[in-house]
Amino acid sequence: MIDTKFIAKNPTAYHNYEIVDKIEAGIVLYGTEIKSIRTGKVNLKDSYAVIEKNGEIFVYSMNITPYEHGNIYNKDPLRPKKLLLNKNEINKLVGMTSKKGYSLIPINMYFKGNFVKLTLGIGKGKKLYDKREDIKEKESKIKMQRYLKNY
Repeated sequence: MIDTKFIAKNPTAYHNYEIVDKIEAGIVLYGTEIKSIRTGKVNLKDSYAVIEKNGEIFVYSMNITPYEHGNIYNKDPLRPKKLLLNKNEINKLVGMTSKKGYSLIPINMYFKGNFVKLTLGIGKGKKLYDKREDIKEKESKIKMQRYLKNY
């Protein structure tokens, strides 16, 4: 069994999007980025993924803080990072995101063995009233649990 260790998660993914499907992808990184990731200095908050015309998928706005001892080997923290998927998975993503309102959102990043993996979600953007409905549901569940806990 392969050990998984979570590094970072996107706190706004489930709040802003209704996630329809998830897919696991590898990510192309450099040595100093891996060292920085091992210390947990990753921010997925405003990141998003785009399918380029040549059939490759890149993640934008994923901030990997430069490694302190990296010197000249550090890369730009906001550079686009290429995702590693096979052709069938890319075709599936192209088909899903071609529908209006769907986009690719990084949900979380984790180590799977020695490799860094990224969970990519296919999400449809929520409207403000949908977000309010979710908040009401969560609050009612919490109230029910508290009520049942007392009895």
